[in-house]
Amino acid sequence: MIIVVTGMVGIDKKQYLAEVCESARKRRHEILLCNVGDLMYAESPDITPGRILDISLKRLHSLRRSIIKDIIAKTKTHEHVIVNTHATFRWRHGLFPAFDFYQMRQLNPDLFVCLIDGVEPLHCRLSREHPIRHTLKDLIVWREEEVLATQMMQQGTNENAPYYILARGLTENTTDMFYRLAFEPQRKKAYLSFPMTHVAGMDEVLAMIATFRRSMKTILTCFDPADLEEAYLPYYAEQAQKAGRKTIKVEVLGQTIQLDAAEVRQIEPDINSQIYARDFALIDQADMIISFIPELADGMPALSSGVERELQHAHEAAKQVYVIWMPKKEPSVFVTQTANKIFRSPQEALSYFETQYEYKTNKLFE
Repeated sequence: MIIVVTGMVGIDKKQYLAEVCESARKRRHEILLCNVGDLMYAESPDITPGRILDISLKRLHSLRRSIIKDIIAKTKTHEHVIVNTHATFRWRHGLFPAFDFYQMRQLNPDLFVCLIDGVEPLHCRLSREHPIRHTLKDLIVWREEEVLATQMMQQGTNENAPYYILARGLTENTTDMFYRLAFEPQRKKAYLSFPMTHVAGMDEVLAMIATFRRSMKTILTCFDPADLEEAYLPYYAEQAQKAGRKTIKVEVLGQTIQLDAAEVRQIEPDINSQIYARDFALIDQADMIISFIPELADGMPALSSGVERELQHAHEAAKQVYVIWMPKKEPSVFVTQTANKIFRSPQEALSYFETQYEYKTNKLFE
């Protein structure tokens, strides 16, 4: 199994993938992790750490090709290899590719994964660990470029190899989901759909949604939109500006950072468009959608327009559509006619998936 993992600078892929390898080792899968950046620095000790993109493009491409050539040789003697790299570079030279198709075809990966993360943790890590100057707009553009370039890499190298977009995760990382994508491809993949901004501040409803998310992840490989949540940022920025404040405070990676409110408002259209496109892409790479519809205090279903659109997209993409309907009020015909099955509780859904796909929750960490 050869896995190519991409993702923009600031995601800290190296630590994340080290955890993936450790998790796999406990399950008796030894993985050789090849961090292309570290190997390039080791090959050229004269380059100051953090300054490799300042060298000439000719030398940079030559150095990268040398490292990839060595990695290709290592794949002959190791059963499982993860290649941690980038699909694009953006530096003083502008935007340019971080791979070439000839070598990627020689490598012949079995799986492509593009890791993504939110602008808040990206901004936090880059400000703390890298000399690169950036704006929030830069981050959101770089992320989109990396996703697109990775897809082009896959299509131009081995279009039969699976390609996934996977969020790194906010409160908990997604290393178990990564492991399943790599070593348990038979496990069904689900997109989790639920209201988010529609139920902001409703603690009881949010607790129910959190339980739903955790329970589904014990059975299925899940793509969870809450693993990358940015929609709240423009709202906070708008409220700050109305109150005469120029910044907003955000809790991220165990610390409090401040973001410029005007800068956040500037990227609001980008955040919205990427949420729209990304959520549909996550549905497309899943086998099914599982939509959780809680009940509001007034007895009405918490059925947001976003959830309705996701259900319709999944139905039109011929995905399996499952709905967990909590309200006493019966679902409308627009739900019943598109759903393959409707459950009345997460427990009922969990029991169904255990039986249907012969997964047992107690085997998760064996």
